[in-house]
Amino acid sequence: MKPSLLTASVAALALAAGLAAAPLRAQTVLNVVTAGDQNMVDYINEFLAPRFETLAPGVTVRAAGTGPGDAGSQKIYEKLDAQAKAGAATRDMDVAVIHQKMAGQMVKEGLLDAYVADVATGGLATRDSVRNALGADVTGYVLPMFHSQIALAYNPDLVTAPPKSFADLTQWVKDHPKAFGYNGIKGGMSGVGFVTAWAAAHMDDAAVLEKGPYDAAMKPAIEKALSGLKAFNTDVTLTPGNAGTLDMLNRGEIAMGPVWVDMFYTWQADGRLNPNLKLALIEPGLPGQPMYYVIPAGAAGADLARRFVELATGAEVQAEGIVKRFNWYPGIDAQHVRAKLDDATWNRLFTDVSPEDLAAKGKPFPLAPYFTDILEAYERTVAN
Repeated sequence: MKPSLLTASVAALALAAGLAAAPLRAQTVLNVVTAGDQNMVDYINEFLAPRFETLAPGVTVRAAGTGPGDAGSQKIYEKLDAQAKAGAATRDMDVAVIHQKMAGQMVKEGLLDAYVADVATGGLATRDSVRNALGADVTGYVLPMFHSQIALAYNPDLVTAPPKSFADLTQWVKDHPKAFGYNGIKGGMSGVGFVTAWAAAHMDDAAVLEKGPYDAAMKPAIEKALSGLKAFNTDVTLTPGNAGTLDMLNRGEIAMGPVWVDMFYTWQADGRLNPNLKLALIEPGLPGQPMYYVIPAGAAGADLARRFVELATGAEVQAEGIVKRFNWYPGIDAQHVRAKLDDATWNRLFTDVSPEDLAAKGKPFPLAPYFTDILEAYERTVAN
């Protein structure tokens, strides 16, 4: 049975009671290290830290960033790996926020604590991403901070019947040359995600791309799946990147293209994007990815770390911080944050792409070696 909103509320009360009862030394520091852009550090320092420190008098939350992309997660891995190999009794990192790509390796090498069963919010996230990180089993070791998602943005004044599948899209592009735009595999992951989704949509055994095992013999099938993309690209507009696709949509130079959902809504909220533009997820789906909260094995502040993650993945914080502040999809299942959101916020984020759409058509990126094979096949088959 899935935990209810009442369960989440009880968890929050239990968290507060537990923190109040726990004996804490003055000026205890909880060290949180996050990959990602500066906004990740700001979110922890400015939003999460004050809330946790109120619940845990005498605790100071200190966040540091390691940089964007997978390289930021790699730095976290390298530090934990070095401390483990040096035989350090404890880790000076209590909570980390990492990308999917590094999570599986860190679990495999015993660098993470299997903490999820010990936090009251552990059952609020049930998407496949809490078990499968690009083919690696991470069950029990991760909880999503948020989910990002790629979707097709379109201008309803120009696209009266948006495509429902890749087959529909292919026909639409033929009928409306240069009205669809994306950045190929250069300049941003919205285009890269579209390419990986195209490959999956045109393969008979696409599930292996997401779940493995890796087999180099799949390369010809990947090339075959991408072969139709070369013809497709002759009728599209290649954009300069994530922002470029949004800019061209806003100016009416294209009518449709893949975008990051959070970036789309942030631009609309800032007045940088036509408010009439809409989003759609086509079958069989488009990729997204979470950022994970993890607790290093041997973390000096492991008990506090679990309580911090419990707060951060509770319904109230997910609604206020993740959805309202950043326009991200929540890391926990959407129904658990519904009661914490006003109708306008809920409708803005979930009218075009419903929670059911996300569950059915929100896909992970392929396993790392298949991901590389797809990009290399694109260069050989499509770009040349």
